[in-house]
Amino acid sequence: MTLDFLGNLQRTHRCGELRVGQDGQDVVLMGWVNRRRDHGNLIFLDLRDRTGITQVVLDIEVSNDAHEKAEAARSEYVVAVKGRVRKRGEGLENPNMPTGAIEVVAKELLLLNEAKTPPFSPAEDAIANEEVRLKYRYLDLRREQMQKNFLTRHKVTRAIREYLSENGFLEIETPFMTRSTPEGARDYLVPSRVHPGNFYALPQSPQIFKQILMISGFDRYFQVARCFRDEDLRADRQPEFTQIDLEMTFPQQATVFRVVEGFLTAAFATAGIELTAPFIQMSYDEAIRRYGIDKPDMRLPALTDLTEELTPALREQLKIEQKLPVLGFVIPNAGGLSGTQRRALVDEIRKAFGECGLDSLDVARLKTNETFAPLANAIEAKLAAEPTLEEGVTADDLVVVITPKLGTPEKWNYDPQWIYKRVGALRLQLAQKFADKHGRFTQTGTADDYRFLWVTDFPMYEWDEETKVWNAAHHPFTSPHEDDIKSGALFNDKGAVRALAYDIVLNGTELGSGSIRIHRQDVQAEIFRSLGMSDEEAKERFGFFLDALEYGTPPHGGIALGLDRIVMILAGAQSLREVIAFPKTAKAIDLMVDAPSHATEQQLKELHLKIAGRS
Repeated sequence: MTLDFLGNLQRTHRCGELRVGQDGQDVVLMGWVNRRRDHGNLIFLDLRDRTGITQVVLDIEVSNDAHEKAEAARSEYVVAVKGRVRKRGEGLENPNMPTGAIEVVAKELLLLNEAKTPPFSPAEDAIANEEVRLKYRYLDLRREQMQKNFLTRHKVTRAIREYLSENGFLEIETPFMTRSTPEGARDYLVPSRVHPGNFYALPQSPQIFKQILMISGFDRYFQVARCFRDEDLRADRQPEFTQIDLEMTFPQQATVFRVVEGFLTAAFATAGIELTAPFIQMSYDEAIRRYGIDKPDMRLPALTDLTEELTPALREQLKIEQKLPVLGFVIPNAGGLSGTQRRALVDEIRKAFGECGLDSLDVARLKTNETFAPLANAIEAKLAAEPTLEEGVTADDLVVVITPKLGTPEKWNYDPQWIYKRVGALRLQLAQKFADKHGRFTQTGTADDYRFLWVTDFPMYEWDEETKVWNAAHHPFTSPHEDDIKSGALFNDKGAVRALAYDIVLNGTELGSGSIRIHRQDVQAEIFRSLGMSDEEAKERFGFFLDALEYGTPPHGGIALGLDRIVMILAGAQSLREVIAFPKTAKAIDLMVDAPSHATEQQLKELHLKIAGRS
């Protein structure tokens, strides 16, 4: 088969643009053959590009040459069509296609390139084997859904850029090759050829650089920043990712909140979703107490403290630990479980808790007992008061009450917060289990589907049980509350120190984290010491930054939000891989280019490196 050259032929329209208004116009379209249907003297080609699909008619009576070439065309061939737009006959329209009221009658067809039979067709809505999709990513990206995902990404990114630019932020790039700084994950290291034995680190975030930009007087900075973290992967993690990074001088927390709410409102508007600001705020302690997690899903009812409903006498009778809290929650519309199903679920919950000292109280069975019926009714009445339960507790709702058993391991008595976290995890587990029944996780495209929340006042430090040391819960450049510095808690009671740190949460997903930063050199040095870092070590690792803090550093703060996660949610995708053009697998492998790959002996020699075990 002889392929054609494009010559001077110019495309006049894209494949998704033609409508009845162009009836009778001569046009030139170019794209891929999405599908081909041969009806003898008539051949139909569905021609596809990024904008959509147009049906092309190859009529042997109009052009024998074009019809002959269409006989040779196959799926994914690249072609050019010169022809005339024609309104389809009555009853022949395709209401499922934006271009379904017209077709193009071809006068000329050019075969610009042929294609091997692909391992899957981009015309398919879904391909089950993700590894095949990633290996042939260039084919996968031709699919309509993937094209929509990246159009969404483009619109979201542009809206955020425009909003921040209009509000006085300057977009400034920071280095990819820098030095290793603590950010909570392992660094990707880049060996230096010029400086043997030394390494650059790819940035986990632009943290120190954006603070230095504030010291430099830029006042308001932002960046659509590429970041790199060598960590175990899952559906919402990738080794390289993109975040909306911003910093500003002289802010209060509320200043940062209003900026973020503004650009998120602009971003979600691109998907036709109107958000209501300001968003709800909740302290870390309140989030743990009410939801058992620091990133609550506000679409579900909160935990309810039922401690007062169980008197000491009832606790003794029901074999419930006297000291620890009793917590309950409701999963709405769980499907009207039968008594047998409820009892089986109670047993399942008991097994899930194992030997941790927590158990499940079957309220449905309590109601059948004359002695305990008043207690069961009191429990349900208190659970029904949760604001998210608009209709109270109904017969179709699942009521779960978790009680500490007698003989609860003593260590949990010293960490009652752990109980809230464990019960909160069960709440989410059951919510997912019954998601197809209660419908709370089914998005309808309205603002009610998107429950935003600011979580504030995180702990400054977290205790590492293995190493027996206090680590920074956020990062070591986060400012503690002034009251906790003045009270001496910073030095005497690290577990009580609160950070001026905050997260933005959406439907149980952390979209971003930020903080008001430390702007005084003496406070920053003290924080390093509190983390067990000597003055010499701090100077070795952060000397340039400590020096910069001594040259008139203004108070400043900021935040970074995951762009990939925002787009994933708006696209209705289940994985970041659906909204990153060339992602890695769960084992951090790029199947398309077969990376990572071996370095040659010459490359290793130039970098003064040797691979252990390689002869």
